[in-house]
Amino acid sequence: MFGGGIGWQEITIILIVVLLLFGAKKIPEVMRSFGKGIKEFKKGIKEIEKEIDKEDEEEKEKDKDKEKTT
Repeated sequence: MFGGGIGWQEITIILIVVLLLFGAKKIPEVMRSFGKGIKEFKKGIKEIEKEIDKEDEEEKEKDKDKEKTT
């Protein structure tokens, strides 16, 4: 829309607003919670990928068994 990415001035303004909203003591706690949330999200994605891979392997085995019996 404005023809560019976020510059250092915008980032500085965002950081100042965050500092004013949460305070200096709360920021580490908020970032820690944010990091834990990202970690759990990635863990969930990996579990879903494992389930999908497992289902694919089971389906391939069923196809091989069908080919052997026919």
